[in-house]
Amino acid sequence: MGTHLHHPTLKKNQQLVQDVLLASSSPLSAYSILDVLRDQGFRAPLQVYRALDKLVEFGLVHKLESLNAFVACSHEECELDEPAAFMICETCEGVSELNDSKLTGYLGKLASKENFTLKHTTVELHGLCSNCE
Repeated sequence: MGTHLHHPTLKKNQQLVQDVLLASSSPLSAYSILDVLRDQGFRAPLQVYRALDKLVEFGLVHKLESLNAFVACSHEECELDEPAAFMICETCEGVSELNDSKLTGYLGKLASKENFTLKHTTVELHGLCSNCE
């Protein structure tokens, strides 16, 4: 799903977690990632969560709150300070990441109008993809 293959500052566990997410066609929970990486020396969910926290911080991975799952970023230069939007198919669980400057501008204007400083936004659109309609 993503185009980030290797980030120069990733530690071994972070790279392993990212590789699992890059190879997945659907979002994965931390426990699903742990199951895949048991043979790589992962023993505890905390190892996965630490790696995921850093990958999210680096902008290489996004958390889908409604699914409590993670996906690799699908954009080469993902802007951490811009809102991310995802279309999530409720049938096949496919996820598409959207980068839309109009959406970013609109959300920023809404926040500014309310004297609110927008730091992070994730918009999740649930529905059916064209293959599942």
